[in-house]
Amino acid sequence: MEDNTTIFGIRTVMEAIQSGKNIDKIYIQKGLSGPLFQELLHQIGKEGYNLSYVPVEKLNKLSNGNHQGVVAKISPIKFRNMEDVVQEILEEPSKTPLFLLLDQITDARNFGAIIRTAECCGVHAIIVQNKGGAPVNADTVKTSAGAVFKIPICKVNHIKDAIYYMQSSGIHVVAATEKTEDTLYSVDFKLPTALIMGSEEKGVNPSVLKIVDAKAKLPMYGTIGSLNVSVACGAFLYEIVRQRI
Repeated sequence: MEDNTTIFGIRTVMEAIQSGKNIDKIYIQKGLSGPLFQELLHQIGKEGYNLSYVPVEKLNKLSNGNHQGVVAKISPIKFRNMEDVVQEILEEPSKTPLFLLLDQITDARNFGAIIRTAECCGVHAIIVQNKGGAPVNADTVKTSAGAVFKIPICKVNHIKDAIYYMQSSGIHVVAATEKTEDTLYSVDFKLPTALIMGSEEKGVNPSVLKIVDAKAKLPMYGTIGSLNVSVACGAFLYEIVRQRI
């Protein structure tokens, strides 16, 4: 595994891409131009990296050198191919598949806490989107208590890609959402399952909710309308564990 590293400079980032480094996210200064920059964009486009256009002030905070308008974060883990991981689990007759799909969880500490709970609950892999989610950084690693190195994490272009693949593989896709009357206790989690948790602010995307197999919510009795996503995820995962014991 590599240490979480920040690299900067157009040529440095290009060399990192060419050498196959595990780049988690690339930050580019708004309005940047030039032939070398265009070459970098071509490389980024071919690999489908998570890309953000930001003001120069953001880049100045991310680096302490001459960033030339480009900064990249190298992930401490190697992301797995989702299809390979799913097939590996399906080929194990002793395992009832359990996957966790994260629909744009943005806070690194929430991400880390979810990874930690997922590993404790026997989740076989976590699937995230290339863009819009939290990076695997030092906060993620620390909050996960090292679980980030023990559970496969896969990236897909869109969470819908993962849903369709899961469904075609015979895996029941369940979304955790308040937009349903069904509680998690009414869902049969003994089936091969992929659980979707939504973002901290918006929950699971409405377009995603339209294609899932089931929706479920946590019963709430207080005046606060929702739980922290990592806490809610833990409640769902331990109901799955309870049903499968």
